[in-house]
Amino acid sequence: MVVGLTMTAHRSSTFWEALGPVERTELRRAAVQVSLPADQQFLTQGEDSDHLVVLVSGWVKVVAQSHAGYRALLALRGPGELLGEQAGLERRRRSASLQTATPVDLLHLPAVRFHAIARTNNSVAAALEQTLSQRLREADAQRTGITEPVPARLAALLLDLAERCGHTDPDGAGLRIGLRLSQDDLAGLVLSSRRTVSRVLEQWRGRGWIVTGRQSLLIRSVDQLKRQAFGG
Repeated sequence: MVVGLTMTAHRSSTFWEALGPVERTELRRAAVQVSLPADQQFLTQGEDSDHLVVLVSGWVKVVAQSHAGYRALLALRGPGELLGEQAGLERRRRSASLQTATPVDLLHLPAVRFHAIARTNNSVAAALEQTLSQRLREADAQRTGITEPVPARLAALLLDLAERCGHTDPDGAGLRIGLRLSQDDLAGLVLSSRRTVSRVLEQWRGRGWIVTGRQSLLIRSVDQLKRQAFGG
């Protein structure tokens, strides 16, 4: 039986959720809608920028690669989120690549057209400002969180994923995270090594808190992960 399935943390509305029907219609008219399968890269680190993307449905990985060839998953973006906003608005090269984690529907918005709409529509401008503010808070939280032990950071990540994209397993054995994530992906998200993340997951499996498979994860005790993340 799953312990403590109810998540209580409040999450701010996404860019798309912050808009009204009129604003959504205006952006749709200015955009090109694209559907992509899972595991497809559609923006590449280092390329020139001339557009932004609104994720209508599905999930996207934000991935960066170092000069040494190390690949790290920086973030996961879900339905309603604005992507590529910094590079698209500042007309600079992409600092990361975007890869579909699931099948997705996207709106591709030329930066010039988006600028024009935001200048004349206060709701779009406010939604953009909210998104930029959220990104800054995420960066601050990540810098602050690096001082926490890896088990606390990993537990907090799994709880966040459970809230954002978790669903009750059909057999009632737990809460399944609805994204395929490798241990390398999890390590990138918590700024740790794969070896350390693997060791923590192994301990939690032994205690019966989680069940893992090939890029799959089932949480059997939310309460135990909350204790790891927040103490108590």
